[in-house]
Amino acid sequence: MSNIFTGKQGEKLAKEYLEKQGYKILETNKRFSRFCEIDIIALDKNTLVFAEVKTRKNDSYGIPFEAITKTKYQNIKTGLMLYLEENKEYKKYRIDAISVVLKPAIKIEHLKNVYL
Repeated sequence: MSNIFTGKQGEKLAKEYLEKQGYKILETNKRFSRFCEIDIIALDKNTLVFAEVKTRKNDSYGIPFEAITKTKYQNIKTGLMLYLEENKEYKKYRIDAISVVLKPAIKIEHLKNVYL
């Protein structure tokens, strides 16, 4: 299984998870530049959520959250500001992180309102 396939599988599972939690998915894989892509943009009641999804086949090399670097976080913030410029109707927003581990069993963890 390639890393790209693993990532896409994790994003699909994260999207389904958020939908089951009552989130409305607005966009997936929104690209602002070659450095800035937001995996999932969703609406949680009246709050805009920018979600970064990290997926691992298993946890042998650490938990997926560890892969969210300060640089990645800054890129998400850049995309968030650009998105808000285009969509001025949204006043409340946050950045979430979603961890997906595929084996031995699928495990999804969701951290709301993360800061680095």
